[in-house]
Formats: sequence, structure tokens, C-alpha cells
Amino acid sequence: MKTFDWQRLSRRLRGSWPSLALLVLLFSASGAQAQKLTMLRAQGGKVVDAGGKEVVLRGFNVGGWLLQESYILKTDTLDSQARIRGGLLRTMSDKELEDFYADYRAKFVTKADIDFVAAQGFNCVRLPFHYDLFLTRAQRLERNKVSRRPRDSKALDAYVQSLTQWYDQNQLFTDAQNLDGFRVIDEVLSWCAARNMYVILDLHAAPGGQGFDRNINDNFLPLDLWKRKDAKGRLIYQDITVRLWEKLSARYQNDPRVAMYDFINEPHKVNAENGLSNDNAEISALYSRLITAVRRQNDQHLVLLEGNGYGNEYTNLTPDKLQISDRRNIVYNAHRYWCPNDPAATDPNPNQINLINNLVAFRTKWQVPVWVGETGENSNEWFAGAVQGLNAQNIGWCHWNLKRVEGVTSLLRVRAYGSILTPEGRTALLRNIQFKECLPNRDVIAALTGPATARTPYAALSIPGTIHATDYDMGRNGIAYQDAYAERIDYRKEAPTNNGSVYRNDGIDIQVNPDKPSNGFAISDMAAGEWVNYTVTVTKAGTYTLQARVKNDTSAPARLTVKLDDTAIGTLAVPQTPPTAPWTTISVPTTTLPAGRHTLQLYVEQPGASLSWLQFNPSTTPTTQGGQ
Repeated sequence: MKTFDWQRLSRRLRGSWPSLALLVLLFSASGAQAQKLTMLRAQGGKVVDAGGKEVVLRGFNVGGWLLQESYILKTDTLDSQARIRGGLLRTMSDKELEDFYADYRAKFVTKADIDFVAAQGFNCVRLPFHYDLFLTRAQRLERNKVSRRPRDSKALDAYVQSLTQWYDQNQLFTDAQNLDGFRVIDEVLSWCAARNMYVILDLHAAPGGQGFDRNINDNFLPLDLWKRKDAKGRLIYQDITVRLWEKLSARYQNDPRVAMYDFINEPHKVNAENGLSNDNAEISALYSRLITAVRRQNDQHLVLLEGNGYGNEYTNLTPDKLQISDRRNIVYNAHRYWCPNDPAATDPNPNQINLINNLVAFRTKWQVPVWVGETGENSNEWFAGAVQGLNAQNIGWCHWNLKRVEGVTSLLRVRAYGSILTPEGRTALLRNIQFKECLPNRDVIAALTGPATARTPYAALSIPGTIHATDYDMGRNGIAYQDAYAERIDYRKEAPTNNGSVYRNDGIDIQVNPDKPSNGFAISDMAAGEWVNYTVTVTKAGTYTLQARVKNDTSAPARLTVKLDDTAIGTLAVPQTPPTAPWTTISVPTTTLPAGRHTLQLYVEQPGASLSWLQFNPSTTPTTQGGQ
């Protein structure tokens, strides 16, 4: 995977929204002509192209686009797309709702977004979508009735009856030229192929819902995909799911731009506790049907299976257990969140494969490719460790996610917009989701694409001048900074690695800071022994007055040492500051600073202080420490 000069990128983008679009135009104009993509296939534990060359798929998910997830849009209380639509329908007509969603889909992901992903060196996009995009607008109106009355079982029964009728009369997914789902897929395939990128088709919200989490699968009732029967006793949602993949296969069976079919995203809680089997029997039966349906059309695309428990557990889903005659071109998926990256860590269940060791062992035992379809939602330290561990084993991965409102873990950050339930909020949302309005999370990109030992400047910093505390260098824990809790490796431990979860995505705790002048943020919750590094250029040798904007909410004095290339140049004693005027400026003289490029380090001797900025001013006379 190619990488770029992130310091140069930082200078180009810093403080200039329009330059982001310019950057993509430059990449697009200067990029090589797209190569011809070839159909991928499985060869033992590898994915290879038509010439037998191994292809390791590394890329980004474009979640939140063709299925809205509440946390991506900061509408957490609404909990799912159906509930968002239900809220909108209180003040909008069905037509107004459809028009809003058409506008949303037209702006959330565009060719400019895909070009930017390609410019970072990624070679694939996973496309999560909702099955309702393959319904006609008239058919979606029937689903809207359930969104309007989510607690009315009769409304849901009526919708299922409509689906059954459309299924029996062959009125589902038939108008490929006009249905929104096919149109969007075709656009994405075109955009990606132009940049030599593959696309993974992901049925993220399956008919009926594949689990409990309606934010993920937008279900009206949990597990209805596995349980709901129609008047004829058929598992109607499963029949509809098979029909959808038959239609997708019929359209794309010979299209090499499609890397894989991801049949069903993250089935979960399909177990005896919820009235189903405890050995994945239902999942195995449906996967067997889906594989058979696709292969019946002579479609040899790679098919991606996702295990129970959010995509990871494969008891009775191994190749020998599936009721199929053709076992070629099957890939097994893992979704890696909040787990160790230690290559020696193992799960005692060999069919639970989210740990790297288990992934490798599963691939070796069954001689099938494995792929991490989702990974992310953690700190940069975790991202870098995950990527380096997976890359070392030639296991591909797809980061979650491209965009997120006020998100520090995504590739692009969407600015806050207010409420989706108000006209003003929707107008702002439709503006802010556009690529030209988004801010790249450069630290995330560097963590995913940079070398393991890289440390690069986050901003161009000079002495004399002001150094904002949060503009420390990019790099891993122990290289760019030192923080006691820099990654989340236990899904049960929900404490954020960044207490403020703003501005940057490292273990360093950052808070919004309204104090003026500042860049709007400050480093906080600094423990003894922690430190941050800054790459600085001293333009003129000499002594300086070092000023620091600090506060201390604790009862004990805090102490910070400032070093240049490991040599202490000044110590900041930070007394307790009153709540009425928490921020104060303290000043100390420095030792003589040599000219040139150096590493400036802020080291925490005694905890308690928060830091907004450091400022270096030329000095010819000693300065005593004081506050203001």
C-alpha cells in the first residue's frame, strides 16, 4: 500500500476546507490510468486474480450511507433508520421523505469521496446497503406504515403479507434499471473501477433483520429473518433474501469489479436463548441456500460468509458442514473490535476467529481465504497494531468507517448539524456530509497506512511561536506520545481511550477548551510519567521565555518538564487554579536553544495539570515564574 507525505498534506489542508476538494482533483488528474480489474477467486488460503497473483483487499466501509446508523449521524436516541424515518414522517409526507433520502444518498458518498479513498492507497470499498433500496418507492410506502406505527403488530403483519404477495407474483427486485439499489451499486462500481478498486456488496440490513441490534439491521422485531413465517408456513424473509441475491447475481455475475458477495452482515444472538438452535443450524441452512442459488446461475464470485456473534463464530459453518455441492470460492469473515492485537493471543474456540492467531489457524486448517470485513472504532494505537498484525499475515481488512458526524475514528469527519428532525438540521446535514465540507482525520490515515515506527509532525511548529498542546506528533504510543491507556482491547471495558473523544484519536486525553486564545482544545487528565512529542524548528538560537496556558483542578500542585532532545529546558509548576478563573499563564526562562530541527517533549512529573498551549518568545533577561 502506498503512503504519502503527511506533513505536506497537513500544510495543504490545515484550515482550508476548499483545498480538500482540490487535493482530490490533483490526485485524480495525476493518477495512472485505471488497470483492468479481473475476477477474483480463491486458491487455497489466498485470493488471487485471473493471472494467479495474490490480491490482499484493504479498504474502507461506506457505512451510514445506504443504511443510516444512528451513532454515525449522532441520532442515538432514535436507534435505527426505521425510527429515524418514523420521526421524520411526523412532519413530512411520504414523498418529502423519499426526496430527502434521495438527496442524502446523492451527497453522502460521491466520486470525490471514492477518489480520496483511492488516493490513500486503498484497493477496495465495502458497500453496506439496506434491502429496502431494492423495493420500488410504492413498496417502500408499505414499510413506512410500520415506521409510523412501530408498536402495532397488525401494521407489521400487513407489511409481511404485502411482501409475500409481491414475492409470489414475482414483483420483488425486478426493475433493475430503476430501483435505487441497483443504480447506486452501478455508480459505485464505475467510480471504483476508474481507480482500480474492487467493491464488496454487503447486505447490511437483511429482510426481517438478522439479529437484535436494530441500529445495524434495522429490524422491526429481533431475529425475524430466522423466525418469521407467512400464512403458508414459509420462512418468508429468508425466501426474499435468496430472491434478492438471485437478482444481484443475475446482474453482476460476470462483473469483475465486484470482489465478493457478503451475503448477510453480522448475524448475532441466533441461539437457544432466543428460541433457535445453539449450533448455527439456521445460519448454515440459509448460507447453503444462498451459495446454491448463486452457483446455479453459473456465478463464480467469491462469497463471504459471516459467523454468528457479529460475524465471528463458525461452528457448523465450516466448508465440510455446509449443504452445498460446490465449495469453491468461499471466504470467511471476521469483524475485529476491542480485542487484543497480540499475535500470540488465542481463543479456545477454534471457530471463533476474530483474534489474529485464530484467523491464521482457521485459514490453514480449512485452506480458505479469511478477511476482516470490519475493523475500527478504537484508538490510533490499536489501528496501527491491528493493521501491522494483519498485514504481516497477508490478511486483508476494511476499516469502519468512511464518515461519521464529529467522528475521530473515521477517515473523514462530518461537522455537527443539529437535529435531523428539524428542517434547519436537515439542511445543515445535507451540506455537511458533502466531501468538500468534510475534514480528513489525518492521524487515522497515518495510523492505517504509515510504517510501525513512524513519527511525523501533525503541524508545522516553530520557535519562536505558539505550540498548541494538542498538535503533538502523529505516531504510536511510546513513539509520538506516552499514555497509560492508549487502546481498548477488552470489549467489556467501555472507558474511552481519549476521555474527551475530540480532535485527535490517540490515548492522549483531549477536552474542548473555550479559553481564548486557543485552538479550541486542551490536553487534560495527564498522569505522571506520560509525555507528548512535538517536532519543532528553532529558527534562531538563544534563550527564550516560555509561557504556558494551564489549569489545575486538583488540590495538589502539578509539575511539567519541557525538554528539547531529552535535555530539560524549563520546568512548569502549576498551582491549583480557582473555578472562577481556571486558566492561567505561567512563565519561565529556558536554557539556550540551538537552531535547527528538534524534538520538544512535554513530560508530566506530577499529575493534575491541563495544558492549552506553549509559547516561546525571545528573551535577553531572566524571567521569574508567575501567573496571570
